[in-house]
Amino acid sequence: MTGPVIDEQTKTACWEARADLVVLGTGVAGLTAAIRAQELGLRVLVVTKAAVEDGNTRWAQGGVAVVMEDQHDEGDSVARHVDDTLTAGAGLCDPDAVGAILADGPRAVSWLRSAGARFDPGASGLLARTREGGHSAFRVIHAGGDATGAEVERTLVAEATGRRLPVLERHIAVDALRTPRGDVAGVTVLDPEGRPGVLRAPAVLLATGGMGQLYQATSNPEIATGDGVALGLRAGAVAADLEFVQFHPTVLYTPGARGRCPLVTEAVRGEGAVLVDGAGASVMQGVHPLGDLAPRDVVSGAITRRLASAPGGIDDHVFLDATGVPGFAKRFPTVFAACRAIGVDPARDPIPVTPAAHFACGGIAAGTDGRTGVAGLYAAGEVARTGLHGANRLASNSLLEGLVTGRAAAEAVAADLAAGLLADPKQASAPAWGRLRMAERDALQRAMSRYAAIGRDAEGLAVAGAVLDLSTSDGPPRTHADVENASLTLVAQALLAAAARRTESRGCHVRADHPGRDDVAWQRSQLIRLNPSGQPVLADPVCTEEVA
Repeated sequence: MTGPVIDEQTKTACWEARADLVVLGTGVAGLTAAIRAQELGLRVLVVTKAAVEDGNTRWAQGGVAVVMEDQHDEGDSVARHVDDTLTAGAGLCDPDAVGAILADGPRAVSWLRSAGARFDPGASGLLARTREGGHSAFRVIHAGGDATGAEVERTLVAEATGRRLPVLERHIAVDALRTPRGDVAGVTVLDPEGRPGVLRAPAVLLATGGMGQLYQATSNPEIATGDGVALGLRAGAVAADLEFVQFHPTVLYTPGARGRCPLVTEAVRGEGAVLVDGAGASVMQGVHPLGDLAPRDVVSGAITRRLASAPGGIDDHVFLDATGVPGFAKRFPTVFAACRAIGVDPARDPIPVTPAAHFACGGIAAGTDGRTGVAGLYAAGEVARTGLHGANRLASNSLLEGLVTGRAAAEAVAADLAAGLLADPKQASAPAWGRLRMAERDALQRAMSRYAAIGRDAEGLAVAGAVLDLSTSDGPPRTHADVENASLTLVAQALLAAAARRTESRGCHVRADHPGRDDVAWQRSQLIRLNPSGQPVLADPVCTEEVA
């Protein structure tokens, strides 16, 4: 790394570093990839805009959905897990991707356990398993009751630390370095003080997580601002399925809550809790054959519709009655602590809950091996659209996806390097610090929450787009917040474009003005790219002429 020499007038890079692979993100996908890449002999540099242990992974409560060969329900199988995933995905999953990822799940979990992950034990020396919404069997393994993500993150951070993996904490990636032919060969970053730097590498892996901060209330941490999707789009990659944002049906409700809200894991319903409205009536009775364990899009939609009539005079939350769940405090210690913090005792009181933005089913289009359409750019985890989730994610499939595709992406990078398919980073010129479009974050979040959350229509989506246009200004990204706001702005614009064009309701995408599912015209994904002026446009062949 060279010493800092900063030019405040041009804001050009003041330091550089080099590696074979730069990994952006330290969640399950990023750390799994970095560890595997180091095993394969690559020089790896990991970048995270917070501390190494921060991110979405550690907040995951439910567990890892996996069918282990030696411990599963009678009659359960990977094939049944595939079927459940395809059903939840509402016709937009890639069956090959689903089959490949889920089939590799047992090996991925075995590796994680060998690295020290401790999952909760059940009877006869087997792992404890629970059932969550959309699953036809008890196949979700968990750790610490409802602290699975924290255990997965602890294990991976310990493994990375033990291997002395180099990690740049509190650095945020801004844009990709590109060669004259368009290959990615590194990234520009801002350090904690806002000083620009350049990381040169023939391969960059996006593993930056989701985009929950598009909305006022979310289960995601403050750093989930869609940075990877924005960077990938600006690098020339294509995104897909961005209109499908899964809202978790049950986050803990507190009046006027903003930002990350405590999650009430779906496993609580798996143990027998039921949703009731303000008048005490069941929310899910007669809505779906699986009742309270219906897929998340179904439950979130049912809650939203029920709230429209304000039963019992309550129009902003419902209740999760878990008073019949034995040993709640021990089984769900994280949820119990969050409830007690607001004066609710789950053993005696129904838990106030409401839907909130939870998981992005879409992202940068990538194979199960992480390869995107841009040489040198890879994506894994929530930032990627592999085809596993389709229009709605099946509960607890995300940690498994990160483990499987993170490893596969590292192996793809090593193979591409060995085959001479990646660019020489010296061919990429460090760009001048360009200008980005940034909307005012509060206005963006309010507009997206009001018009582009669970219930959408053409008029509201147009209003949200107008709000973004009016609150957006151009400027150089001088701080981490600037980069985040630019990412949120670009991703919001792309999501609105896709949501406005999809004139049907499917999975997480619910259009009040087009309530039916249309498999004739819309059983396909929409692709999004940036046009020469940097605006997101629909790139799939069917829509190109219509947009033009």
